[in-house]
Amino acid sequence: MLTLAAEICKLDGNTAYVDPYWDMMTIWVDYLVENGLHPANQLCTDDFAGHWAGNCNLAIKAIMGIAGYAEMAKMKGKDDVYQKYNAKAKEMAAAWEKETKVGDHYELAYGAGKDTWSQKYNMVWDKLWNTGIIPNDAMQTEIKYYLTKQNTYGLPLDCRKDYTKSDWIMWTAAMAPDADTFKKFVSPVYKYINETQSRVPISDWSDTKTGYMTGFKARSVIGGYWFRVLMDKVNPAPR
Repeated sequence: MLTLAAEICKLDGNTAYVDPYWDMMTIWVDYLVENGLHPANQLCTDDFAGHWAGNCNLAIKAIMGIAGYAEMAKMKGKDDVYQKYNAKAKEMAAAWEKETKVGDHYELAYGAGKDTWSQKYNMVWDKLWNTGIIPNDAMQTEIKYYLTKQNTYGLPLDCRKDYTKSDWIMWTAAMAPDADTFKKFVSPVYKYINETQSRVPISDWSDTKTGYMTGFKARSVIGGYWFRVLMDKVNPAPR
């Protein structure tokens, strides 16, 4: 909610959208400061994968929520609030990077081990906003690693299953450093949509080896396919 609200404010050029709810958002961001770095045993966005304690992607989501709150505070002219929460987001991101790196990538959950991995698609806000929250080029470290894990019909959501969420792949693809790398993620998704034998409106939850839908169809989350379009609209510099 905080990241989406921040993006709405950036697109509007003002904070009118969030002004009536600022006190509530402050409660939310303080909760994330207290609990976001090491998430408890809970569902993440991908609830079908079940509960998981210390989910590393969920921690990034919390950190970018804090960064989003800081960005809105800056737009409101609350420079002291911006400095406080921007610094906290960077502090938490530095701790995250140090605690979760396992060789050439970042693990699925704290302590899960070097053989685990997951798409850290929530990092994409850092690139969209040019906030510099995530340190040590962690985003591109992940992108390079993901390219070694792709299957015929896309990048799995994480190491536990062959299924994926194609909207999240498109968020991950938007983190790519150049157009050629971006296409390496997008091409398998296109192949899935073009070749799947599941005769339904696009399923965002599918098997990356068989090309069949796993579940879901015709959902609004397909809007996530256009994240790169949003990125180019907001910051049209060459990528």
